Amino acid sequence: MATATLDKNVQAKQRVGGGKNDARRLRASGMIPAVIYGAGLKAEAIAVDPKQIRRILNSETGHNTIFDLNLDNAAAKVMIVDWQYEPIKGALLHVDLKRIAMDKALRVSVPVVLKGEAPGVKVQGGIMEQLLREVEIECLPADIPGHIDADVSKLAFGEVIRVSDLPHGERLKFLTDANQPVAHVVAVKEVVEVAPVEGAVEAAATTAEPEVIKKGKQEAEGEAAAGGEKAEKTEKAEKSEKKK
Repeated sequence: MATATLDKNVQAKQRVGGGKNDARRLRASGMIPAVIYGAGLKAEAIAVDPKQIRRILNSETGHNTIFDLNLDNAAAKVMIVDWQYEPIKGALLHVDLKRIAMDKALRVSVPVVLKGEAPGVKVQGGIMEQLLREVEIECLPADIPGHIDADVSKLAFGEVIRVSDLPHGERLKFLTDANQPVAHVVAVKEVVEVAPVEGAVEAAATTAEPEVIKKGKQEAEGEAAAGGEKAEKTEKAEKSEKKK
């Protein structure tokens, strides 16, 4: 199936008014409020089609995509630097755009994608853990990659891939610390069930026994005392009968 070509031309129009009611009316008409700034020019309040912006955000290069913004019959190279969604329905509410000079380097964050199957997982039974999902780079706008691949096909148990191991040419400059770990293979965490300790059970039983014995002893002593008292009464009664 052929991948649809991304339309990198976005139409915009000047926006009048900046209140909440103006924004609601604009969204009801099918457009959303936006701001464009940068390149030494003043910031402008504009309106754009949210469907066009969504297609760019959902593309391979995402918010790092450089596209043409057509405003007042003039085109400017821009990229998305901030956007807001409605928290419940997920509708796009607002977007900030920045004018881009194609001959000046930019600082952007690019996703890191793990490629391959690690021996530490396939053979040694570990699990892959990705510690870093984006790296910050500096390059010209035309050289911004959609993502950076991290090859894990030789990663054994206990080994680590760091930022310094990621592929990059002279056009890309990594700004993220070169020693920062990207991914490693670790042991599977086992859930250990704590079983009752035999000694503790026996100790509990031993502790309970003296109470039973003591109780039995007390009952026996009580019965003996009662028996002695009865015998004493019987003896007195017999002596009294003899006197008579």
